[in-house]
Amino acid sequence: MSDAALKMDAIYRWQTQIYDLTRRHYLLGRDTLIECLAPPASGGHVLEIGCGTGRNLIKAARRWPGAVFFGLDISNVMLDKARQEVDRAGLSNEVCLVPADATRFDSTSCFGRAAFDRIYFSYTLSMIPEWTLALDRASALLAPGGALLVADFGDQAGLPVLFRKILRTWLSLFHVEPRDRFEAVIREIAARRHLSCEFVPIYRGYAFLAALRRPIETMAGQDHMRLPD
Repeated sequence: MSDAALKMDAIYRWQTQIYDLTRRHYLLGRDTLIECLAPPASGGHVLEIGCGTGRNLIKAARRWPGAVFFGLDISNVMLDKARQEVDRAGLSNEVCLVPADATRFDSTSCFGRAAFDRIYFSYTLSMIPEWTLALDRASALLAPGGALLVADFGDQAGLPVLFRKILRTWLSLFHVEPRDRFEAVIREIAARRHLSCEFVPIYRGYAFLAALRRPIETMAGQDHMRLPD
């Protein structure tokens, strides 16, 4: 097991039973991201990178029942919890879970697929030291017409300075670091990989929603899935 996996297991070993109950109050924008997924009506393939307890995958599978869902996480502790929750939800046939590193996994080996219609990160990149590598790796896995969506902590530029300092000090206790350069990085990836890009701060910069989309040549300009303003 890698050092990163051991660290994540150590952080979350005693939190899995209360994780979803406590995080719902401050991981804002997750449900909006799920609503924006809109995978192909039949046979769409959706990957969550850093799936944690499986909370998002379960909500997404219920919201978009025509799709097949995949999830990976570096923490076996979190994956054990995710498997329990997916089984309890009766979604074992719709959700496939594997342990993997977001920066180095091989999607064909893990899932038998080289590309996905939708990929998303939900409050994951702020915990991955090599987050730019993870984001770029995911963007390379988009199928034609595919979209990569992200919800995470923003730069809090519109919030009081004291609140920002307190929030970041508290987040650091869980090895969470808001990525202040995120917009610049995702726009650079979009330009390099010829993808369209959206970035929307929410709650005065407390968090953000972002999306990369790979166009289909014959459908240019016809993609109606958009992030909220």
